Amino acid sequence: MTPTDDWIIPQEWSSYTAEQHATWDTLFARQAKLLPGRVAPAFLSGLEFLRLAKPGIPDFEELSERLMKATGWQVVAVPGLVPDDVFFDHLANRRFVAGNFIRRADQLDYLQEPDVFHDVFGHVPLLADPVFADYLQAYGIGGQRANGLGAIRNLARLYWYTVEFGLVQTADGLRIYGAGIASSHSESIFALEDPSPNRIGFDLQRIMRTLYRIDDFQQTYFVIDNFEALLETTLNTDFAPLYDALTSVEDIAVDQIEPGDRIIWRGTQSHAHAA
Repeated sequence: MTPTDDWIIPQEWSSYTAEQHATWDTLFARQAKLLPGRVAPAFLSGLEFLRLAKPGIPDFEELSERLMKATGWQVVAVPGLVPDDVFFDHLANRRFVAGNFIRRADQLDYLQEPDVFHDVFGHVPLLADPVFADYLQAYGIGGQRANGLGAIRNLARLYWYTVEFGLVQTADGLRIYGAGIASSHSESIFALEDPSPNRIGFDLQRIMRTLYRIDDFQQTYFVIDNFEALLETTLNTDFAPLYDALTSVEDIAVDQIEPGDRIIWRGTQSHAHAA
């Protein structure tokens, strides 16, 4: 199927097989059992509000109807990863793009390209939270600006270390909110419990200088205080001079500790060294 300019395609929910629905159910049951006490409370509230525990791959039309009532967002199907400008336009207009395919039953623990489980289970519950929903739209609007300033590389790191692999400090300790962690059984454990990775307090410029891994667990996780602070920083920062400043400094390695870091946990990096 040739994508349109916005890359939206029909989900074709009725074409999913019983085996594909069963794969979703297996993945869902495993994460639903693991995440309480590990994931941000807003994530669990979103799961319940959106009725994602209903068996089978969610129907995007039903999901969007509930989500629209909460925060004005909707979920649209795409064939896979989309171009940056398309992605930012969708986020800026409160449309979350989700792959309409699901991994095979023998790929439960790793998939190179995000599928419907990662996109919907991992991302969509927090879109029912008004503050996080505003943050993701603000990110999309910022992405449109960054695209014109040639700064996508730096801004992509903010998405990676928040939306995909972010941790949040709560009264009960660190919790997961990043979709890349929340949708992964093994990284849900690693990100919170393993001594290997660094866990560092959120700093916008620091994050936008920091490289990241796409082939293994993260060697550094960044910790926000709350969604309100994340949104406020995004809305109140003039990114143009920040991008200019970043052109004159070097990138920071994935395992590096910087002098000004607010260190929550200094990792041993044992996992990376053993790889």
